[in-house]
Amino acid sequence: MKLVIICGPPASGKMTIGMELEKATGLKLLHNHMTIELVRKFFEFGTPEFERLDKAIRFEIFKEVAQSDLPGMIFTIVWAFNEAEDKEYIMEILNAFGPDTSSYFIELNAPLDVRLQRNRDEFRLIHKPSKRDLELSEQSLIQSEKNYRMISGEKEIKEFDILKLDTSKLSPIGAAKKIKEYINE
Repeated sequence: MKLVIICGPPASGKMTIGMELEKATGLKLLHNHMTIELVRKFFEFGTPEFERLDKAIRFEIFKEVAQSDLPGMIFTIVWAFNEAEDKEYIMEILNAFGPDTSSYFIELNAPLDVRLQRNRDEFRLIHKPSKRDLELSEQSLIQSEKNYRMISGEKEIKEFDILKLDTSKLSPIGAAKKIKEYINE
């Protein structure tokens, strides 16, 4: 089984590239907003209730996929490397899949001005209703840039290799092709 975790700052292309990778490999995609948008219908983002329910839904999916005959899955997430709990969350995901799973980490990045422009993209807004309040969404994007380090340092994550891609220089299909090669699909 393969687990591909695509991380990067907001609007770096995680969902879009994940969708292209899904088409190219047949691995099923769970992009982070699939659960975020569902849980937001009941609880405000960031509240304890939101966090518990969002995590519970994701981990039930991870558990079922790990026990299935599926060849694996793709998961997207914003990973704040300056927050210890984010690494713990990633390790919990890996533990949910177990030692027989081949895990691959992809880190996407693009300059802030590119991501602010992408934040207004119609395709993004269709799949992420919580981003439709553009003023709030842009404030959140800028605030996360100030508060979190969403790009890993050189050899910071020693447990595994990370394929780093600048998505301002790659099309989603081009990025998916590079990832497909990296994961030997």
